Amino acid sequence: MTPIATLPTTWGLLQAALQARRPVEVSYHGRCRHICPHALGWHNGRAMVLGYQTGGQTTTGALPADPRKRWRCMYLDEIDQVVRADPASPWQSADNYNHSQPFPAIDEIAFAIPMGGPNTSH
Repeated sequence: MTPIATLPTTWGLLQAALQARRPVEVSYHGRCRHICPHALGWHNGRAMVLGYQTGGQTTTGALPADPRKRWRCMYLDEIDQVVRADPASPWQSADNYNHSQPFPAIDEIAFAIPMGGPNTSH
């Protein structure tokens, strides 16, 4: 596992949001994205978050109509800012989320929310 000293500052904010199932807004590659973090881990030694994007900007324009295609993997060292989303914003997910293998890009999972449960909508 990656030593704590090498974790980006955004790790703690995303971990807290993930554990509380609380949406956040992140600035990633110059775009504001509204995401629900589902997993934290590493890809080739770099910290990464898997988030379900519910709003904000994308590189391709509008969010896909298919909720199963709104997953985003983001390197934490490329996230400029993390702020708590509006408290009225609901936690969201999609039925293709798999907590044991959240996304092939994450080599080592540190935290992942379990599937289903009362705080997850599909």
